[in-house]
Amino acid sequence: MEAVARARFVRLVPRKARPVADLVRGKKVDEALAMLKFTPKKAAEYIYKTIKSAAANAEENQDYRDVSKLYVKEIRIDEGPAWKRYTPRAHGRASLIRKKTSHITVVLSD
Repeated sequence: MEAVARARFVRLVPRKARPVADLVRGKKVDEALAMLKFTPKKAAEYIYKTIKSAAANAEENQDYRDVSKLYVKEIRIDEGPAWKRYTPRAHGRASLIRKKTSHITVVLSD
């Protein structure tokens, strides 16, 4: 039995979020949530919410009552579309600023 949750278009740089995802990959859900709660990174908050959502999906959709037996089977941080913004530069030019986004996918299994 697998439960999946996705957080899409999260305003987070994938390169900075992947080390946080590596912390919890393969851990039990309770242990992963405890680790993320005290990780001082912005990515930890979004990954925490996505794991909680996947656990809720397991309870609701698959009628899985004991969430403590679940573990993080797969967690992916994929790159989403970048927002494009411009800032003024010298001599009337404009410089591109790319605000990157991420797609977070969590798969829980027993």
